[in-house]
Amino acid sequence: MRPIDVMWVCLGGGAGSLLRWQLGGFIDRAIPARFKFGTFLVNVTGAFAIAYLSAALALGWQQRHGDVVSSLVLTGFLGGYTTFSSMQLDTAQMAMEHRQGLAALYLVASVGVGLCAAAAGVALARS
Repeated sequence: MRPIDVMWVCLGGGAGSLLRWQLGGFIDRAIPARFKFGTFLVNVTGAFAIAYLSAALALGWQQRHGDVVSSLVLTGFLGGYTTFSSMQLDTAQMAMEHRQGLAALYLVASVGVGLCAAAAGVALARS
């Protein structure tokens, strides 16, 4: 691991996290609901983006290290932008608030729609 790669990951991660925080908050304020649309939409768009770019650049998972695009954009920015841990926390909070059905729907939809978005990203990049 080269110091320059660490710098790219840190810069991208900070920018991606900031965008997630701003966009997620904006969406949650714009769509006041018990379903956490902000986190959900951030994760779905992030899944699409990382899959699209990986396929468009022909990068396998083991090749996402060592150059500016992969370090800054894929690992850094999109790693900071998407938020699996926030999705898990949102799901747990819904369940603790006795909204188990909504929690289950949120979890299944997040994973299922995220996988569909990733597949769509790959398909679009290869077309």
